Amino acid sequence: MSPFFDCRDEAQLLAGMRNARQAIGRGDLIVIPTDTVYGVAADAFSPTAVQRLLDAKGRGRDQPPPVLIGSKETLTALAESVPEPVQRLVDAFWPGGLTIVLPAQPSLVWDLGETQGTVAVRMPEGRVVLELLAETGPLAVSSANLTGRDAAISALDAEKMLGDSVAVYLADGMSANGIASTIVDATSLVRRGADDGEGVVRILRHGVVTREQLHEVLGELLEPEQQQEQDGDS
Repeated sequence: MSPFFDCRDEAQLLAGMRNARQAIGRGDLIVIPTDTVYGVAADAFSPTAVQRLLDAKGRGRDQPPPVLIGSKETLTALAESVPEPVQRLVDAFWPGGLTIVLPAQPSLVWDLGETQGTVAVRMPEGRVVLELLAETGPLAVSSANLTGRDAAISALDAEKMLGDSVAVYLADGMSANGIASTIVDATSLVRRGADDGEGVVRILRHGVVTREQLHEVLGELLEPEQQQEQDGDS
């Protein structure tokens, strides 16, 4: 049975963080609490670890995992560029429940799956996950569940579904609301041609950040609602 640490206990937190860092360094998977739902995480720069994550969830390469980062500044290292409207979203909703899809930095050496040259990035909120990200760097993170099942809102839920495919479980009570992050596609703000006019931001998945909140920040740059259901990500 994989070790399980209750991070609400300071002694277990220290031991859990140490074990989690070591597991990520070995290319293993860990389960972590986030401000949305529990996530299963792997080293974003280890193709073997990312494939292990996809296999554990029963997920194909056509559903690449998002990447969690520990600071807003890291976005510029992962994305080809950060347009001004995206910076507004970052300032308004990070750390928090908004995942932003942008063209990936071409120089990055990684393999998250069939991304079509994009990366989905989020800076989460929460002491445990941010302290871990500060030490590990970017992590590929998907909701801690089997594909087709409800996202885990506790580490015990995750353990029941993922079992020994995960090396370390970090627990921090129940998720605050059990609602996954909102995902928006901002790639057209970067990739539009000179004659195409200004791009728009499209909602790919509705989640904890509402359409109304996005509209307050983006105005007419938010495309009319087109809901596309996806497997839950943290």
